Amino acid sequence: MYEEYYGFSERPFQLTPDPAFYYESVTHKKALSYLGYGLNQGEGFVVITGEVGSGKSTLVAHLKQKLDSDRMTVGEVVTSALDGEEMIHVAARSFGLDAGGDKAADLAAIEMFLHEEARNGRRALLIVDEAQNLSIGALEELRMLSNFQLGSHPLLQTLLLGQPEFKQLLAHSDELEQLRQRVIAAHHLEPMQPGEIEPYVEHRLRHVGWDEHPELDGSMWVKLHKATGGIPRKINQVMTRLLLLGSVEEKSRLDVEMLDTVVEEMSGDAAPAEDHVAKPRPDRDGRALEAIARARQEARQAEATAATTGAKGGKPATDAATGADPQQTGLLDHQIQAIEAAFAERDKHLRAMREEVDKLAKAPAAGEAPGDTGERLSAIEARLDEQERSLRHVLAMMIDYFESQGSRAAA
Repeated sequence: MYEEYYGFSERPFQLTPDPAFYYESVTHKKALSYLGYGLNQGEGFVVITGEVGSGKSTLVAHLKQKLDSDRMTVGEVVTSALDGEEMIHVAARSFGLDAGGDKAADLAAIEMFLHEEARNGRRALLIVDEAQNLSIGALEELRMLSNFQLGSHPLLQTLLLGQPEFKQLLAHSDELEQLRQRVIAAHHLEPMQPGEIEPYVEHRLRHVGWDEHPELDGSMWVKLHKATGGIPRKINQVMTRLLLLGSVEEKSRLDVEMLDTVVEEMSGDAAPAEDHVAKPRPDRDGRALEAIARARQEARQAEATAATTGAKGGKPATDAATGADPQQTGLLDHQIQAIEAAFAERDKHLRAMREEVDKLAKAPAAGEAPGDTGERLSAIEARLDEQERSLRHVLAMMIDYFESQGSRAAA
């Protein structure tokens, strides 16, 4: 819901590849140059590798937009673990061919299709994503497809996208020597550099109508790079949580302290929980934050509608902005108050416990044995767990309420 609070046209840091958000970092610019060179050759294999979330799919989506669809036919395969015969069937279907018979029939269909495309002045490109999942046999079948020619003119070019392990496999496998000899261009996408983080974030924000609300603390970028390693998808994840936190707390400025909070929470989500500590529920906690933001937005709309209606002297049975009746709006206000009270209570107890821990850290109380200090720390930990359980219970109630209201509205 943060995009509504900040007035964005859509979510700027969605995780699905979208060429409209393509940002040309140094490493992506190099990759695009290698792709352009490779495609101009019109034969063999072009290989692009990179870590998970490094932007391979977004890069290719951007590349496809630049291709002339009247002169290039593109087939796409996102692989699971395929053997050689399955690879042929999937490749045929990627070009819209009626495949699924025996391997020989599918190979004949592919060859006939490629010849027809060449006679019509069109080239064929096969894009294979997640190539690290392919078996050696499947990769060999792709190499065999590259043998199709019309006279001396190659009929098929292949773009392989994969994670770093595919780069290693291709470099060191003796069984892939012939394929390796047909690679005419290759590039490994590196993480973005520290100086690229700010322009990357602002590029995506401006695409959705950001007018510097919220304001971004300039001291965040080094920490954001360190927390994400410069991987675009990780940056998107952190920025999404940061904007969500900002909308929940109604902040007009996102600062380093908020970034630290988000990074710590995400690190906690990824870390294994000890048996004696209440285990976090990142999916439910994230939904809780969205529920709070939605509640506040709807409450503001309800208040505005009520003020307008009151000025006209009327009392409608339903709220024009949210479609909620007064009884539902009252329940919504009650839920918001319960959430805010839970946060306030937790903060109060956390402050008290921090003071106790500070005192214990400086020195045990007079006459207190070491065992007594341990018991006091255990008691503090138990109180903290109790507060967390209480808060999560209220959050769960809030989420269940909104989900039930959404289900009723859909019905």
